[in-house]
Amino acid sequence: MKIPENARVAFQGERGAFSEEAAVKLLGEEITLVPRPTFEAAFSAISDGVADFILAPIENSLAGSVHRSFDLLVESRMNILAEVIIPIAHNLIVAPGGSFEGVQVVESHPVALAQCEQFFAANPKLKRIATEDTAGSVREITRAKDPTRAAIAGSRAARIYGGVIVREHLEDNPENYTRFLLLSASPGRPRSSSQLEPDKLSLVFQLDHRPGALYHALEPFARRNLNLMKIESRPVHGRPWQYRFYLDLQTSQREPEVRAALQELEKLVVDLRILGSYPAAATTEAVKS
Repeated sequence: MKIPENARVAFQGERGAFSEEAAVKLLGEEITLVPRPTFEAAFSAISDGVADFILAPIENSLAGSVHRSFDLLVESRMNILAEVIIPIAHNLIVAPGGSFEGVQVVESHPVALAQCEQFFAANPKLKRIATEDTAGSVREITRAKDPTRAAIAGSRAARIYGGVIVREHLEDNPENYTRFLLLSASPGRPRSSSQLEPDKLSLVFQLDHRPGALYHALEPFARRNLNLMKIESRPVHGRPWQYRFYLDLQTSQREPEVRAALQELEKLVVDLRILGSYPAAATTEAVKS
């Protein structure tokens, strides 16, 4: 599957969001960026006719899984084409003419605020205000031109909205990364994501309530020495106490042993669905370099 240079890529948030940064890292600056206000709006962008692809966060190395993305991934019947990992660096941004000394209020997404606890502990007079997203906070404080207001966001947001970074790397933990998925309405492989062969497989299924059901579902992979990288359970909406299980495996669907394991798994679970077979993104060590 080939992605044209002007492909429309939807993401949740405002221009300058970390999702936008991830989309550009994966596909280049030539793509057409389509910001959407909510996760629901982002995931409906293709069916709404305003985007060709979706770029969605799926997990953060500190905050954990983005549950709404997991749920919408299944509900929307999207397919994973690629993944990308970016480091999350939080900056304190003010409007032009402002300074750190004049700041009284800091605005940002609740997760971003929570990841900067040491900064707020060192500056207890600063009041925190939770907003819808990081980049939108920068847009609002630069529009207001109020020297007492600041926002926490990435450097891309500062560039787009003309903000001034007065403090860098506010994050408590430097090992702060977010993994994003590139999604399409049809399966395939984007030309721009990687020249590597697929070596990661994502799938989802449900289980009956019976002893050892999860053990037996995982056994076909363990017996073939296939590495399970991640397992996540999420409730099935409308069916109390029923759960879906998401699996990431370090392998490719093309391998004969994998195909055999999937055939065996299909007989043990309910509603097995392959979400995607794609090249794994760079590890955190590679991201640093």
